Amino acid sequence: MCTIMPVLLANSEGVKTLCRQRTSSISVLLTWVNCASVRWATRVQDVFTAGKLLALGLIIIMGVVQICKGEYFWLEPRHAFEFFQTPDVGLVALAFLQGSFAYGGWNFLNYVTEELVDPYKNLPRAIFISIPLVTFVYVFANVAYVTAMSPQELLASNAVAVTFGEKLLGVMAWIMPISVALSTFGGVNGSLFTSSRLFFAGAREGHLPSVLAMIHVRRCTPIPALLFTCLSTLLMLVTSDIYTLINYVGFINYLFYGVTVAGQVVLRWREPHRHRPIKVSLFFPIIYLLFWAFLLVFSLWSEPVVCGIGLAIMLTGVPVYFLGVHWEHKPPAINTFVDAVTRAGQKLCLVVYPQMGGGEPEENLSKETKEQLEPMCVTEDLPSPQN
Repeated sequence: MCTIMPVLLANSEGVKTLCRQRTSSISVLLTWVNCASVRWATRVQDVFTAGKLLALGLIIIMGVVQICKGEYFWLEPRHAFEFFQTPDVGLVALAFLQGSFAYGGWNFLNYVTEELVDPYKNLPRAIFISIPLVTFVYVFANVAYVTAMSPQELLASNAVAVTFGEKLLGVMAWIMPISVALSTFGGVNGSLFTSSRLFFAGAREGHLPSVLAMIHVRRCTPIPALLFTCLSTLLMLVTSDIYTLINYVGFINYLFYGVTVAGQVVLRWREPHRHRPIKVSLFFPIIYLLFWAFLLVFSLWSEPVVCGIGLAIMLTGVPVYFLGVHWEHKPPAINTFVDAVTRAGQKLCLVVYPQMGGGEPEENLSKETKEQLEPMCVTEDLPSPQN
């Protein structure tokens, strides 16, 4: 989703097309970086995240300066709570749905727990630090915006930070477009890095083609999963209506978030004695589920067509699941074709199935899992870089 954000900077169709082309190039470039090295990808993420935070820090500081100068007209309660249109619960739900897009990275770190050092300690620590920090930064950045812009200007602007910079920074207004670009660049990189691991894990469980669960023999990067993620990103760029796309993806995301959280509550009730290295009070998931139900029900009521299309997109996975996963006794011709495609993917990307250490004993694994764990070619048989 973050790959679509530069389109917001454009108004004309020609400029939008150019932005989509540039965004496609950035997606391909960052896919190459992630395929080349995990270390390169994390360094890119660190640098551009730091740049984003510095830009937001500058916005917050300018907002504080504006307040000290008495420029807080739209922060006064009689103006801040003034209605510009008739209140509607469905529109409030949609506002939450679109506004939560800015906080949508809270779950991404869970996708890469296998690559974390001491995840049982560092994963909760990262979440406890990042969520309050992101909330603080984004809330105060929005407070800073309304010290210089009216609600009507905020709604009319395609890039609020750029408009804010043009109003207050003068000749230094170029800082904000660059900051937006840095933010987008880091967002694309983070999405590619984490989402590809989701496809990687799904393939390892047998829910996606096994080639997506393979890694490069020397670089140890999930190249097929990264290429699949890049292709999915490029398909999203077909549309230029960012808000409709956010509604599609946001509705589907929150539907799955709620189902996942509900599953944790059910497991806590059915299996209370299961070992849980990371455990939190049930108060938090219950509160989340109440908010989740409000968000989805009223979003569906307010925008039934958009949410219905989102549900239809999600349901297209049902026949794929039954044909690809549930249907075990496929005709030999289909299995032969899948094997041929998998081998071609291995040769093209130079990937093999990784050896999973610390797992279950081999005698406890199912036949299907054993077949997936067996590499389709051996590393020693692959040509060395010198040959």
